[in-house]
Amino acid sequence: MARISRIESKKTVIPYRKRVAAYARVSKGTERLIHSISAQVSYYSKLIQSNPEWEYAGVYTDSGISGTGVRERDEFQRLIADCEAGKIDIVLTKSISRFARNTVDLLTTVRHLKELGVEVRFEKEHISSFSGDGELMMTIIASFAQEESRSISENSKWGIRKRFQSGEIGVANKHLFGYQYDEELKKYVIIPEEAKTVRWIFQMYIDGISFRIIAENLTQAGIRTILGNKFQEASVRKLIFNEVYAGDIRRQKCYVSDPIRKVKMPNRGELPQYYMTDCHEAIIDRETYAKVKSEMKRRAALINPTYCFSGKIRCGICGSHYTRKKENIRDKTYVRWICRSKKESGTACTNTNFREEAIEKICAQVMEIPQFDEEMFERTVKIITVRENGDLQFQFYGGEMKTWQRM
Repeated sequence: MARISRIESKKTVIPYRKRVAAYARVSKGTERLIHSISAQVSYYSKLIQSNPEWEYAGVYTDSGISGTGVRERDEFQRLIADCEAGKIDIVLTKSISRFARNTVDLLTTVRHLKELGVEVRFEKEHISSFSGDGELMMTIIASFAQEESRSISENSKWGIRKRFQSGEIGVANKHLFGYQYDEELKKYVIIPEEAKTVRWIFQMYIDGISFRIIAENLTQAGIRTILGNKFQEASVRKLIFNEVYAGDIRRQKCYVSDPIRKVKMPNRGELPQYYMTDCHEAIIDRETYAKVKSEMKRRAALINPTYCFSGKIRCGICGSHYTRKKENIRDKTYVRWICRSKKESGTACTNTNFREEAIEKICAQVMEIPQFDEEMFERTVKIITVRENGDLQFQFYGGEMKTWQRM
């Protein structure tokens, strides 16, 4: 009897070549580092194309950009977009610190790519995002990289502040309206035509003209900012409040509180500022500048009147500052200081209110003077904290602490 056997069909399996890309980054755009990134591009291009199992998907490079964030890195964002589009299977990079110095960004990005089926390989650390202990190792090493970045930032800030103190450091804004920074002279030099406009702006301000009207007058005269835009209220205000036009420079008006998030904050006393006088030729003379400062105070008093206790009394329960409240009851005026949160809807702070005259008497008693003196109070008392039981804790600028006990 004939024997029948089944012959299985044979399909030719075409080996799948994984699409491989590389990412390189340097934080500074110096000639040496630019050469370094060119060498990395050449290295990765040759490495990927020499592997028969890989298909070259390109090399993505960011130059002169910090690794503490990802938003500013255009090529990094393009790499992630191509991974999301299914164009890449493996990403090669020199080290974790080149990929990201921010631990959160690193893990978030790597996890996202892993969900897409994209593997990330870090050559220096010999780590793959697909390996069992890959994420643990990345977390540890990235934490070290993040702290290293923080340490570098603190050292850099220390050096900058030392140069602030000695007056050695240059300026960030090379061209201000009215001035151009001269690199050889290391100071601002006047631009005559723009200086005329600056003097006109300051005179209008001294004459009591509002920021809005000043901006409108400049627009009608065909005068534009250094960027070619129309002057607005904000730009006029910024110009008038800039001490540079009196020949001075104030250093460290802002600071970066966190080197990782790089959020710039206005310096409201957290760090020392450095005021340097007569750094360059002034556009506005001292007499005119004094009139400007006087006008600033006049306008500020009209908009938001301040008192000697403003910003000096703090609630020990909710942390808010106390505010002045004036009431007329039966043809008699009463002035009290109350926790600001009591004036806001949805809050119910229970801390003690104080009559203004009572606080003045208490301050005189604590300061050991016969009667209350506003000037002396502002000069010596830093903050008054109202405790939950109504006691007042005084903190003086010299560091001394005193407590007034409520009976």
